[in-house]
Amino acid sequence: MATTLFTQNTIACIWDFDKTLIPEYMQSPLFRRFGIDEASFWEETNKLAEHYQKRGYHLSPEIAYLNHLLTYVLAGKMSGLNNKILHDCGAEISFYPGLPDFFEQAKAFAREKPEYAKHDITLEHYIVSTGLAPMIRGSAIAPYVDGIWACEFVENPLQPGFLKQKELSLDATAEIAQIGMVIDNTTKTKAIFEINKGTNKNPAIDVNSKMATEDRRIPIPNIIYIADGPSDVPSFSVVKNGGGRSYAVYNPDKSAEFAQNDRLLQSGRIHGYGPADYRLGSSTPQWIRLHIHQICDRIVADRETAVASKASKPPRHLNPTPAEEAAQRSRREPEQSSFLK
Repeated sequence: MATTLFTQNTIACIWDFDKTLIPEYMQSPLFRRFGIDEASFWEETNKLAEHYQKRGYHLSPEIAYLNHLLTYVLAGKMSGLNNKILHDCGAEISFYPGLPDFFEQAKAFAREKPEYAKHDITLEHYIVSTGLAPMIRGSAIAPYVDGIWACEFVENPLQPGFLKQKELSLDATAEIAQIGMVIDNTTKTKAIFEINKGTNKNPAIDVNSKMATEDRRIPIPNIIYIADGPSDVPSFSVVKNGGGRSYAVYNPDKSAEFAQNDRLLQSGRIHGYGPADYRLGSSTPQWIRLHIHQICDRIVADRETAVASKASKPPRHLNPTPAEEAAQRSRREPEQSSFLK
């Protein structure tokens, strides 16, 4: 008998990280640990593509900063940098007001009404970032997150001939040496579709597989995407055009970010914007709560309509019972009395 893959009673808040959940770039604690001038690092990174082009090389801007971190390691300026250090530096990341508590509070929004609990509606949080996954995993928000998509490094790369070796030796003094995963502003949309189709929950589902809307774990209309700016336009568009919600945040201390978000709204890229202040009195949590409730209400309505349309009425006796005859007579008598008058 045919059946759908998922019940589709899950809502997803998908979050960018830098400048959305935190006011600075997440790599700041890493630079402080190694005594690296952060401004110089980013200035160099931004000019890498131009300088390599003069040498006849074409450099993808999306991997420039990852490559430059590896160059700093090879040059000895960040000697010994490994994934454990990245994880440890994550603990030093400072979040915007209200975080990480708001992530748990937002999950409670999907349980605030009895009908939401009746249909077992839940909310999940996902982070999709061009930053570093080990640092996010080491941060204070990690326990509240259901999945992380971000860049990763490989330590101790496998050497030529490794398939023929029975045992592989590992260097105790591990350093990051290769790029393992790249998430850029375009591949963020792939992560959204992995969450949408449920590949993160069921590895048998390939993100490129064709799936009917009713078979996807979290339909796009059940997704809220929250980020900070123009670099997230591809993701804003995928979610907004698919019937989901898109919301931008800005640093309340930076008027330029406010103006940037307003341009996104005026150009139709987002549904709304507000300050990166996640305390419950702020307009941003209020907007998110409102739209979580709207999604919950639609899920409830859709599921109850489906029950009503698929559940047939129970069979009835063809001959009325004495009680039913009495009820029918009582209904006819007022009509007859009115007619006689």
